[in-house]
Amino acid sequence: MKVFAISDLHLSTVVNKPMDVFGAGWENHFEILAADWQNKVSEGDVVLMPGDFSWGMRMDEALPDFALFKNLLGNKIILRGNHDYWWNTIGQVRNAIPPSFFAIQNDSLRFENILICGSRGWVCPDYTPMAKEDEKIYLREIERLKLSLAHMEKNRKNNDKVVCITHFPPFNSRYEENEVIRQLIAHEVKTVVYGHLHGTQSRAELVVKKFGITFYLVSSDLVKNKLTEIL
Repeated sequence: MKVFAISDLHLSTVVNKPMDVFGAGWENHFEILAADWQNKVSEGDVVLMPGDFSWGMRMDEALPDFALFKNLLGNKIILRGNHDYWWNTIGQVRNAIPPSFFAIQNDSLRFENILICGSRGWVCPDYTPMAKEDEKIYLREIERLKLSLAHMEKNRKNNDKVVCITHFPPFNSRYEENEVIRQLIAHEVKTVVYGHLHGTQSRAELVVKKFGITFYLVSSDLVKNKLTEIL
């Protein structure tokens, strides 16, 4: 079993928000992804998609985007991003998405010896003090991460591999330690996958090894709309 990842697809089958207005890197981005997916993913593999999946405002607008994956193999793991407005309660999401999709929220998932956990996250403390609203959301997301990590630990066995997915980067622009990182270290998470960042102006590295953890940035445009193999 292999584990791949790609984030921030921003699909818009029934809403008028084409991504190619943001540059040539978004032209035919789903078609490029689908061709790469068919070449790489086998039945039983896992594809992590941590956030900003669809521009749909409601679930009925997002479902046509899910339908694009009907003939693409693998178990597809989703996490809420800051633009996934269609995501309501976790129960509603799980009842609506196709059978090959699995959603994480305050819990974890197992596929063979791979445990997947995570939380959306938020902007991490950086140069200037956080706005009160940002700090409130950041602290709330840490609590959600703790719930997911605790759920993972209850199911953890010897020789399991743990992958944590977040939508927002788990650190600031200087890759500094924060409470998110401290939680990952405490739970001996060695692999983290995230997205959210876009364009060359982000000046972010696709792979960062720090704190004994390998971090993968997999935003669709930054990885040329192709899957990154994680494990």
